[in-house]
Amino acid sequence: MTTTTRTSRHLSISVDRPAQEVYDYVSDPGNIPGWAPGLARSVERLDGRWVGESPMGRVVIVFTPRNDFGVLDHDVTLPSGETVRNPMRVIADGPGCEVVFTLRRQPWMSDAEFRRDAEAVSADLAALKRVMEQG
Repeated sequence: MTTTTRTSRHLSISVDRPAQEVYDYVSDPGNIPGWAPGLARSVERLDGRWVGESPMGRVVIVFTPRNDFGVLDHDVTLPSGETVRNPMRVIADGPGCEVVFTLRRQPWMSDAEFRRDAEAVSADLAALKRVMEQG
């Protein structure tokens, strides 16, 4: 039996807003362009699915159902048809919270592509912090 080990990086940012407020904002796919333009510059609901225009082309975004645990896992189906699973959490921390995104290196990614992906996710998390803290 062959096993494949993937590299993961946990990227996080502290946000000076209540966890529930951040969760409510991020869990609405319509807000993606405001905090994650690296994922999609625009998003619309088509045939019951959230479809975004991304730097990679047209993607389909599906979030896990709303829950009481701050889980914001979401699948992104790429133009190639491949689906990438993205673990994400909002964790309460006093009056604020921490947002954690687990970036998983895909088998086809070079070191440089994985590094660029991490930079893009970090930029999106920084944008989320700005949006949430500036109201």
